[in-house]
Amino acid sequence: MDLSVIIVNYNVRYFLEQALLSVERAIVGLEVEVWVVDNNSADASLVMVRERFPWVKLIANQHNPGFSVANNQAIRQSTGKYVLLLNPDTVVEEDTFRRCYDFMETHPDAGGLGVRMIDGQGRFLPESKRGLPTPWVAFTKAFGLARIFPRSKRFNHYHLGYLPEDETNPVEVLAGAFMWMRREALDKVGLLDEDFFMYGEDIDLSYRLIKGGYQNYYLPATSIIHYKGESTKRGSLNYVRVFYQAMIIFARKHFVGSQARLLTGLMQLAIYVRATLTVLANVWRALRYPLLDAAGIYLGLRVLKSLWSQYHFGDPGYFPDHINYLHFPAYTLLWTGSIFLGGGYDRPFEFGRMLRALGVGTLLLFAVYGLLPEDLRPSRALLLLGAAWAGGWTLLVRGIAHLLKFGHLRVAADADQRLLIIGSAAEAERTLSLLQKAGVQRNYLGRIAPPGEQGNVESVGQANQLPTLTKIYRADELIFCSADLTVEAIQRWMSRLGPAIQYRILPEASSSIIGSHRSDQRGTLYTIDVNLRIAEARLRRAKWLFDKGMALAFLLLAPLLIWFSSRKGTYVMDCLSVLSGRQHWVGYALPDPQLESLPALKPGVYHPATGTPVTDPVTLHQVNFLYARDYSVGQDWMVLWGGVFR
Repeated sequence: MDLSVIIVNYNVRYFLEQALLSVERAIVGLEVEVWVVDNNSADASLVMVRERFPWVKLIANQHNPGFSVANNQAIRQSTGKYVLLLNPDTVVEEDTFRRCYDFMETHPDAGGLGVRMIDGQGRFLPESKRGLPTPWVAFTKAFGLARIFPRSKRFNHYHLGYLPEDETNPVEVLAGAFMWMRREALDKVGLLDEDFFMYGEDIDLSYRLIKGGYQNYYLPATSIIHYKGESTKRGSLNYVRVFYQAMIIFARKHFVGSQARLLTGLMQLAIYVRATLTVLANVWRALRYPLLDAAGIYLGLRVLKSLWSQYHFGDPGYFPDHINYLHFPAYTLLWTGSIFLGGGYDRPFEFGRMLRALGVGTLLLFAVYGLLPEDLRPSRALLLLGAAWAGGWTLLVRGIAHLLKFGHLRVAADADQRLLIIGSAAEAERTLSLLQKAGVQRNYLGRIAPPGEQGNVESVGQANQLPTLTKIYRADELIFCSADLTVEAIQRWMSRLGPAIQYRILPEASSSIIGSHRSDQRGTLYTIDVNLRIAEARLRRAKWLFDKGMALAFLLLAPLLIWFSSRKGTYVMDCLSVLSGRQHWVGYALPDPQLESLPALKPGVYHPATGTPVTDPVTLHQVNFLYARDYSVGQDWMVLWGGVFR
């Protein structure tokens, strides 16, 4: 057996499918066994592997023992001359395995090998080649010096930034996403250290290979796509904690005396510093638009007040001072709140959604304004001018943000996103069908013929014209049909065109279209298999408002409604429990053995099967699935009304 490929999977079914399809192409000409170790995924990964890839050797764990333990399970049973640890969120080129095999055969000193990696936007990933995290190297990495001086040998030894990405070189540390190792070297130095749950095990094993007398190499002659962020959000506190705790384990294991104490101290300090920075970054990321909107709207209202006082009344002090501290904050809060509830902060560049939300907020504000006493109604004209200013300011903020992020002002809604599909006519038609079934709207520009196909009236051009066609049509998104294209060609185009365009891949015979554009977020997935509305932030907020509003209403009407309720004894406690956030009015029906596969909800006072004799867990799961897929506030109202007054 030439090679044993080992993939550890945890809830990334669609990425795993694409990885296995690329592996299937890459094993041609070699004697290879492929192992998938599933760490108790709840997304039907096991079913997919068994049905679509029956030639894969599968280990199904009943819990999640961690990355190291899972890899070791397969390594001990594998028989290949070489062992490759491969992430499920990767795509390998057709010749990747052959090139790595040939290199290892001609370099008997090599214990391990890594390759060039790019992310989902075609950018080179610096972790493709890394240095050993000594105290100084760890310090420069943890406190940002490596990022400030990316080409410096002194300050960026962690990513070996001074070594060209297109040159083969010895390196100290291999990336766990693609870790090709010689079997006899593993027999000598041992398997992965199971003290590492996730992160750090690749550094530890790479270092042990060097201490065992072997050399690790970085090989850029072939490359892979690595969709980062699919196992742990890299912008999360959990990532900071797990990553730096792994560094502490490494320091205590491999360093002694002052070096060990220094590195451990640095990592502990880094945990607090990076955790603080992560919290601040996450808070800013979540609140930057509401804060900028609120500040701009409030200051604009004060300026408008002065201008209107001078222009219309000829008196700069016409309006009382309390308007600055009573009315303007209320206006600002209502307008920003309407944007929030309308989903304008979920998708900040959907201007139509934001302006509609502002319009609803303005109508509500005028309605409340009309009910106020005369002495609390300063000026309808000022309110109308303020609404116009709020719209103009929020548009300006998002326009500048879009320009800084994308380098242009071509702001488009999803339906206006300009799409090109690269593939055969049949695959392009299948892509459009999948997009339609998944409810994804795009401005379809046309199909680009793959290499080897002669251009015709059905295509807008050929693949060798892709950079030119992308500019001519001002494409925002490209979908590559992998049934008609090599992974090498897809990577080449992604790297050449750069991160300004969104890239997605339709795997062969798959019902999912996959892409990933940020390392701190999960990848983008278009699939007809599941589209659960209950997971949408806008509808989660609507559910929260429904819960609180109905709880308050039921409490106020308790003297009347309690006599008609089916739960008289717990009527008030139910209302208080929902109001405090411990329960929803409507949650999932129990027992449901597959509940983890659905978006999390708090326990419900009632459930979609309330009032029915259904108790079968399989049927209850189907009821829960339909509730999550088709969720609406109206659905909650129907369940609540039927539950309270049945």
